[in-house]
Amino acid sequence: MPFKTVIRHASASRRRVSNLIVVAHGRDGQTGYGEGCPREYVTGETVLSSSRFIDQYADSLIAQVTDARSLRAWIEAHRSAIDANPAAFCAMETAVLDLLGKTQKQSVEDLLEVDRPENQFQYSAVLADWPLPVFWWQHSRYRVRGFQDFKVKLSGDVRRDRRRLGFFSSRASHRLRLRVDANNLWKSPDECQAHLNSMPVTPFAIEEPLRSGDLEGCRQIANVLGIKVVLDESLVRARQLESLDDPERWIINLRVSKMGGVIRSLEVAREAVRRDVGVIVGCHVGETGILSRAALTLMQAVGDRLVAAEGAFGTQLLRRDLTLPSLRFDWSGRLELNRVAGMGASGFGLSLDPRAELIPVEHRTAAEREQS
Repeated sequence: MPFKTVIRHASASRRRVSNLIVVAHGRDGQTGYGEGCPREYVTGETVLSSSRFIDQYADSLIAQVTDARSLRAWIEAHRSAIDANPAAFCAMETAVLDLLGKTQKQSVEDLLEVDRPENQFQYSAVLADWPLPVFWWQHSRYRVRGFQDFKVKLSGDVRRDRRRLGFFSSRASHRLRLRVDANNLWKSPDECQAHLNSMPVTPFAIEEPLRSGDLEGCRQIANVLGIKVVLDESLVRARQLESLDDPERWIINLRVSKMGGVIRSLEVAREAVRRDVGVIVGCHVGETGILSRAALTLMQAVGDRLVAAEGAFGTQLLRRDLTLPSLRFDWSGRLELNRVAGMGASGFGLSLDPRAELIPVEHRTAAEREQS
């Protein structure tokens, strides 16, 4: 699906997105829809490698899973395989959860023993590394709409980043909350610290400043600059939270596809809450309404440890969403759940847009396969 604009950050630039959609059919005629976002620069997956994973494990999943309990057991038994293919399994799991909910006439939250989302969620404005006029235009649109929480993608170029963060240095911006995303730009803490010290404003947090997994380097940045570090690619398992014995320095960014589905995301989220670590429920660029809806389950479970939410862009970013309704935040960044048709219904409460065109993986052109 094409974007409405080119999306750039330090790890990738793209005009369109290729996500993996899985359809699960029940014996009673019900259909469940799932989604995963294979991103080679995040988890090493491609659409084709994810498709191979599904081909390998679909029969086993179909034979052994009949409810949420057996799904959890299947996940535990195949933990290593899912670790290597989280987006692929996320597409399978979300389809199965949607189907189980519809078959059992329960919401996904009911299946997983999570309170149903009943209120509203506030989303962050995300500003990519666009050319300055586009950046200024998008920043102005968000400000006029009343957004208070911003995430800015850094380029690593001092002059370029200074000009973009300069929009947040005015007296009128002092009430805004700003975090930046470096997408693993620097090799050493000193490089990161020098870059941030040259900026006109200091963000309250920086996401993935160093190479993935460099927790000691990130800890140094947090201590020297007095800001929080957001771990995204550097934290994908609940057991990794044991290394964060100074919770005031850290925030974790949970993306359902990156984590390997809703159940595994909930496992990490609950451990983060137990350890008093803040949580951002994030998204992959180009997620459709399926993953936006799955993220709501996670956001509800996190409760007051939710630092920020990213996603629910829907047709703000995509030329067309896959779902009816298209889950997208409103003018001021709110998603008011009482206005979303299907919320609280069985499964995820979404239908596939009949105009949607899904391209089977084996029918993709050679050029598309190479790009994936």
